[in-house]
Amino acid sequence: MSDSLLSTACHQWHVDHGGRMVDFAGWEMPLLYSNITTEHQAVRKTAGLFDIAHMGRLFFSGPDACRFLDRLLTNNVESLKPGQIRYSLVTNEAGGILDDVLVYRFSGFYLLVVNASNRLKIVEWIEKQRQGFDVQIDDRTCEKFMLALQGPESLGVLNPLAEADLSEIKYYYGVETQVLGVDALVSRTGYTGEDGFEVVLDQTQAVTLWERLIADGEAVGLIPAGLGCRDTLRLEAAMPLYGHELDEQTDPFTAGLNFAVKLQGADFIGKDALIAAKGREDRKVRVGFTLEGKRAAREGCLLFEGDQQVGIVTSGSFSPTLDMPIGMAYVEATFAKTGQTLEADIRGKRIPVKLTELPFYKRDT
Repeated sequence: MSDSLLSTACHQWHVDHGGRMVDFAGWEMPLLYSNITTEHQAVRKTAGLFDIAHMGRLFFSGPDACRFLDRLLTNNVESLKPGQIRYSLVTNEAGGILDDVLVYRFSGFYLLVVNASNRLKIVEWIEKQRQGFDVQIDDRTCEKFMLALQGPESLGVLNPLAEADLSEIKYYYGVETQVLGVDALVSRTGYTGEDGFEVVLDQTQAVTLWERLIADGEAVGLIPAGLGCRDTLRLEAAMPLYGHELDEQTDPFTAGLNFAVKLQGADFIGKDALIAAKGREDRKVRVGFTLEGKRAAREGCLLFEGDQQVGIVTSGSFSPTLDMPIGMAYVEATFAKTGQTLEADIRGKRIPVKLTELPFYKRDT
């Protein structure tokens, strides 16, 4: 592995415990420890612990922090309550998606969590837009550590270690508290479709907390989980992934992310283009599909209705929960009806795929 790759504070732990390390967006990260299916099922049934310190963590403060974020983001920042978190998008002037992000409001500052692959691009974009705003922006990605504890046993494992009662935190809310006696931000968020928490704290405390969670969670079946099952979990939950479902050529309405765009809100970058895009009737539709057998239709596979190409696969994998191949694709609206059968070209062979409602998996609440 290249010496130029960034590494998280738990890097040596991953190596020592059999993590298969890969280059992910310039970071050396664990793809898996045992196998993707085992780790996936642990998250669905008990709990999995993810190192997500490769995600960008940008802190905003100052008199114009809120106003500046409302200029950058498609969703409404001003209406955030203290502790509330909102999914949003950063769009360019043409309405294309630069990144999908989470924006958190805490006392005296805001936190923006961005994708690892887009962090440097977004930091540069922010610098270009900040003129005229009294705002301080701190990229603390390499100072802070971030983990995700996901699965039905997450609350029981983490709550005894936190000063705050985490059972009182609603979904997409967070709290400034202490975990193992050190300052931390704890949010009820995740990228798996399960209940769970994400924790941000100083990287000097990362290994201590990580090892404590592993030890305390062993009794309920918690295991470390890598980026491999993070992808299969988010696909089952139909959560888009930047570089697959989202890119600078795709607008939020085509991606089915209408809920993250507030056209009646602030005058954000790309708003005029999105007003125009919303009225288009020729847009493609993000759909889900399933296949019979074990062979998945991977990203880039073309979808056909007879001899007519009508779509392209953006994500595809075998679903451990459903025990069948699943995927997401962009399909021409005329051919995007749930229940319709199309054909995927998989290495020159046409395989029937059935369009299905998203998400594929939704946990019992």
